[in-house]
Amino acid sequence: MSKFMISLAAAGLICSLAVPAFASTPDEDKAIFQAYFTERFPKVPEQDFANGVYAIDPVGRENWEAIEEFPPYETALTNGETMWNTPFANGKTYADCFPDGPANVGKFPYWDKARGMVVTLPLALNECRVANGEKPLDYAKGPMAELTAFMAFESRGQVTAVEIPADDPRALEAYEKGKEFYFARRGQFNFSCSHCHFGNSGTTLRTEILSPAYGHTTHWPVYRSKWGEMGTLHRRYKGCNEQVRAKGFEPQSEEYRNLEYFMTYMSNGLELNGPGARK
Repeated sequence: MSKFMISLAAAGLICSLAVPAFASTPDEDKAIFQAYFTERFPKVPEQDFANGVYAIDPVGRENWEAIEEFPPYETALTNGETMWNTPFANGKTYADCFPDGPANVGKFPYWDKARGMVVTLPLALNECRVANGEKPLDYAKGPMAELTAFMAFESRGQVTAVEIPADDPRALEAYEKGKEFYFARRGQFNFSCSHCHFGNSGTTLRTEILSPAYGHTTHWPVYRSKWGEMGTLHRRYKGCNEQVRAKGFEPQSEEYRNLEYFMTYMSNGLELNGPGARK
């Protein structure tokens, strides 16, 4: 497909939000979405999109690779492993809720047909805790970020493979809501997620190179130098909303879970390489 045709298809992906005639299937969306970035950045090996902005910023990548020799998330990995192995007060552990062990990040998010909702890994972890008489963890940072960092590290190399069950129209509806959220303008700046990370990916905003959206979900949770600590994907969602002066939703809200469902589906086929380190 030529660059011109990719651009037309990408425009159709955006138009499908508002014009029924442009409606497309998730598979069609994914093909358009991924082709847009592989055509926009033809020198980037496809798997490299899992590295975020460092796939397209050679100077930043050099600094990042140096940091990864002694990653700032090492303490989080140790703390997360301790949490995984420490029994709850009732004697059970996370392994009783996740019998396949900690290396299961590739299974999330998924559509829970019985409950009619998207289930993410942090949500499942807190549900495990509550079911075993423990208090839920903060969804944005702290122990939740450390526990999911350990699980992400154990899951490195798994391939993103989100499914949208064809036999449940509610799953498609959740996907479409996530897609709509991604392309919808909001806040005083009237920006959408796609303004920065789709059409303007690779350009510079102030001093920052805007990362491609393809691969955005593969490397979480992340240690951000700006935060000085680990943080979750939904913490970043809320922060992005607030940066455009929109009211952010709470981490693990339906809005953000649907957004994660859409964005992760768009990165199907990429390997997981979390946790990550970013500015």
